[in-house]
Amino acid sequence: MGMDTRPANPGATKGDVTRPRTGQVLAGSGLVRALSPSRPVAIVLALLSLAVLIALPWLLTGFWTRVLTSVFMFAALAQSLNIIAGFVGRADFGNIVYFGLGAYTTGFFVLAAVPFPLGIAAAALLAALIATLIGLPVLRLKGHYFAIATIGIMEGTRQLVNNADFLGGGSGMVLPILGLEPAVFNRIVYFAMFGLMVGYTAIVYRMARGSFGYELRAIKADEQAAAVMGINTTRAKTTAWAMSAGGSAIVGGVYALWFGFISPESVFNIVMGTEYFIMMLVGGAGTVMGPIVGAVIIELLTVTVWANFVHGHLAILGLAIVLVVVFIPNGVVPTVRRWVLRR
Repeated sequence: MGMDTRPANPGATKGDVTRPRTGQVLAGSGLVRALSPSRPVAIVLALLSLAVLIALPWLLTGFWTRVLTSVFMFAALAQSLNIIAGFVGRADFGNIVYFGLGAYTTGFFVLAAVPFPLGIAAAALLAALIATLIGLPVLRLKGHYFAIATIGIMEGTRQLVNNADFLGGGSGMVLPILGLEPAVFNRIVYFAMFGLMVGYTAIVYRMARGSFGYELRAIKADEQAAAVMGINTTRAKTTAWAMSAGGSAIVGGVYALWFGFISPESVFNIVMGTEYFIMMLVGGAGTVMGPIVGAVIIELLTVTVWANFVHGHLAILGLAIVLVVVFIPNGVVPTVRRWVLRR
């Protein structure tokens, strides 16, 4: 018997074996394109959603404005994590370290009378630089070895900051309070987090449809095969981690301004890092809309459970997450996409 040399993709030529299938293309194009019957309808729905979200801070109470701000913050964090964990397949459980570095770097510059935008920019650059330097050796690891290494980096950084007197040590750092009305300040933070979520989603959308996104998916599928095909895997992985780190650092900087007080325990919190990792998984790792869907589901579920079950709310929330992971292992967005494509 001869070897079967037919391409994996029916209808493709022998030299076209790397052409992605329809489902693979949809995997990087986001939920809107997969579910929308036409592009004009999708554009109208997107504009209506945008108008509603812009108007909500003037329609909701302060409590719900803060809840939605938290949803946007976690969605932005999950989206930045999605670059390294979802597309490259590296379980960065210590990604919260860049959130903390961004918060402390921004706070340090703000206290030094440096304008807030410059402090944010410095935080993003510092986080990206550290991720690049650390990534050169650490990104050689895979699986649970990589996950453990990132947790170790996070814990080591937390201890360093905890003993750094110029950063306030274990007592934390207090940022100056802006002279604004609470409602006005909350709206500013609301739109800042909303802008970060939308901006990161746009970046991931363009990345997923471009050659860089296909490089990352190839590395996730088989790194050795990707290297044989000519992909510079070290460069691609390091770039992805630097992008993820810089995005998380910017969110951390806005968080520091929002809360006005940061401490090693609050911004280098492994529980918080695990929370938005779960959000990415629930929504769909490696998809464009998955982190946003996951953040909406988990954060609103958290608020609802906490409000109705003061005692034992964490157990109930944990059970709900386990059920979602068991019955929808690939995430909400891929599951809905498959259901739509079967119709």
